[in-house]
Amino acid sequence: MEQKGKKEEERKESRIFEEFLTLERAEDGTVKKGVFHYPENFNFAYDVLDRIAEKTPDKPALVWVGDDFSEKVFSFKEISLLSMRAANFLAAQGIKKGDRIVLALRRNWQFWIIMMACTRLGAVTVMVNNQLLQHDFQYRFEKIGASGVICSAMDRTIEEASLAADKCPAVKVRISTCGTRNDWIDFDKAFPAYPASFPRDPSHKATDPLLIFFSSGTTGFPKGIIHIHTYPLGHIMTAHWWQQVDPEGLHLTISDTGWAKAMWGKLFGQWLCEGAVFVYDFDRFHASKILPLFKKYRITTFCAPATMFRFFIREDLSHYDFSTLEHVGMAGEALNPEVMNRFADLTGQVIHEGFGQSESPVLLATGIGIAPKAGSMGKPNPLFPIVLLDPDGKEVPQGETGEICIKAESGEIPGLFVKYYDDPEETLRVWHDGYYHTGDTAWCDEDGYFWYVGRVDDVIKSSGYRIGPFEIESTLMELPYVLECGVVGAPDPVRGQAVKAYIVLTKDKKPSPALVKEIQDYVKSQTAPYKYPRLIEFMTELPKTVSGKIIRKELREMAKKSKG
Repeated sequence: MEQKGKKEEERKESRIFEEFLTLERAEDGTVKKGVFHYPENFNFAYDVLDRIAEKTPDKPALVWVGDDFSEKVFSFKEISLLSMRAANFLAAQGIKKGDRIVLALRRNWQFWIIMMACTRLGAVTVMVNNQLLQHDFQYRFEKIGASGVICSAMDRTIEEASLAADKCPAVKVRISTCGTRNDWIDFDKAFPAYPASFPRDPSHKATDPLLIFFSSGTTGFPKGIIHIHTYPLGHIMTAHWWQQVDPEGLHLTISDTGWAKAMWGKLFGQWLCEGAVFVYDFDRFHASKILPLFKKYRITTFCAPATMFRFFIREDLSHYDFSTLEHVGMAGEALNPEVMNRFADLTGQVIHEGFGQSESPVLLATGIGIAPKAGSMGKPNPLFPIVLLDPDGKEVPQGETGEICIKAESGEIPGLFVKYYDDPEETLRVWHDGYYHTGDTAWCDEDGYFWYVGRVDDVIKSSGYRIGPFEIESTLMELPYVLECGVVGAPDPVRGQAVKAYIVLTKDKKPSPALVKEIQDYVKSQTAPYKYPRLIEFMTELPKTVSGKIIRKELREMAKKSKG
């Protein structure tokens, strides 16, 4: 026990984040509150990366494994110097402070170097998925006024980006990694020749824009989400409080760098905890390829979406070694208890759920000192004053559903986005009356745990009841033969709306009227009877965004057109 206590104390002292965030803790280690303090010119590359590189130059920052299992290991000092060379290279191409540069780099190791180079320059990185097609790229180029694009040449991404850039004259800089095509500049060959020194620009401010994410676009066109340079500090709690990243360990989050989840688990918070990031740059997800990596690389903390865990338990997990794993997290969608329990039985690790958005770091989670409750999002991040409000802006009583809101003004709390790009109307819709309105609803139990209900627009109104689809989906996912499901409201002449479930079955189960009744009876036995799906339609797949989220808008449209 003494050795463990000493290790915890060593971890505490080694974490650079304490220079920017003071945490008040209870005796059991639970974080009660925290206070941020950072310079007005805070810049992650200079104030975090370079400081760690100076303090522990040989400490691993990035362990990268290619799809062919080739390996590269970069220390903090190497990332620091390479990013300065890259900053000089980018500056030589005409990229400067404020320029919007689109990055479509999969999980290529160059991403971390280029991201830090752009941070030094003050260029605004716009991270996008490598599966985008021409019209997707063109919309994003035009929406944010991109002046450059950096793409991986490992797949068709560069061709699609080229077609879009040809129609956008403002996109003057085209750079590729992992090879080149057409007239694109080869980053890998060019940047090493530039100087490994890039002085800090004194004009840069912590309030300058750092990066832009695009929303998943489940309704309407995707919105550009602007985060400023203090954004990384918000992820201290993502990595330390929720993921419990070990500064002497290796953290793996499964995500493409085109998504906000990559910044949750592949860079900011993990390096603020001085932990190394593990990256497997796979072409296609295969659980059988990923599972042996836990033992080989001694991965200590892990986070993934629910879908990945479903794939994992299809394998015989008894054949794999998870003895180095210290903590496991999951966010993004419901995970049926059968999967959670099976994973825990075979790995010894309980899955800790978390909730947040592209607009935020983790907001609710089963963090340090919080025991998981299956199906619950956990409790509020202590740095975010979270309340549940009704449509009139009043707090709802315990047990009643309300919108998850954060009492803050734009720019007040590091980690929260400041506005949507060139969209003041949409910005005002979510930032008003002293709150950030997430658009997600939940209820809170007597122990302070939050339970997700659904998006505000997804709430089903049936016979005077307000029904959240998430609870029904979670119940449906408890059935072993339900692979995926989506629940929406369908027009009903008597009730206004009826609950309709779109269900994808496992391959060994066939649709039948008897199965419909079995499913309905199960839901009735687990939730209030008025919540059961009166309509069930079996599908081979559900409509999804490229990030894997179910597009409820399409399901709602299908329900409107369906006759039953």
